[in-house]
Amino acid sequence: MNKGTLYLLPATLADGSVEAVLPEGTLAVIRRLEYFIVEELRTARRFLIKAGIQKTIDELNFQLFNEHSGEKDIHEYLVPAMNGHDTGLLSEAGVPCVADPGSLVVRAAHELGIRIVPLTGPSSILLALMASGFNGQNFAFVGYLPADKILRTKRIKELEKVIQEKDQTQIFIETPYRNLQLFESLVSVCRPDVQLCLATDISGVNEVIHSYSVGEWRKKKPDIHKKPTIFLLYR
Repeated sequence: MNKGTLYLLPATLADGSVEAVLPEGTLAVIRRLEYFIVEELRTARRFLIKAGIQKTIDELNFQLFNEHSGEKDIHEYLVPAMNGHDTGLLSEAGVPCVADPGSLVVRAAHELGIRIVPLTGPSSILLALMASGFNGQNFAFVGYLPADKILRTKRIKELEKVIQEKDQTQIFIETPYRNLQLFESLVSVCRPDVQLCLATDISGVNEVIHSYSVGEWRKKKPDIHKKPTIFLLYR
């Protein structure tokens, strides 16, 4: 029996038209699939309906995989693909496997000899970098900074040092309800001439992207509370 293909399916980052964000080729694949590995059932179903899935939701087969998943063998998620069914790995938002637990499924697919096809779609990290005006030749995504204020301060100073020594843009994220705490740490710890970009609600109708020096940011209060935001630092 031929194995199915594992498609890496991007999702939209914000509310709005799916067709305005995802290419037709990506949507065509999404619409014909019947088997999915998803982070959250409710949001996955809502997205698939907006994307124009051809079958009814009750006809689709879902497996839930996220950071809260139990001890189930990763390979079990790929049984449908091993049995010849094309399967979609769907991120909660943006592209799978980048700031996303899906990379473990992809690694297992490699081990099982399953064909893997990444499909084109929005990445908030890359879109923010594109719009920042910062160095796009040398950059690092460092995930979340520590929640503890002392450790967060130490980490910000480390990143500031890397920026100066390596001419490297530093990109990171935060849980939306802690955005302002992170912002306050950045503007209080970083030197005034360090550049900070905030990219909020990327690709949404309320998208706002601004790059200013920390000195300039100290005179402003961005509207980022509980809004998905990418933070970028550069010199």
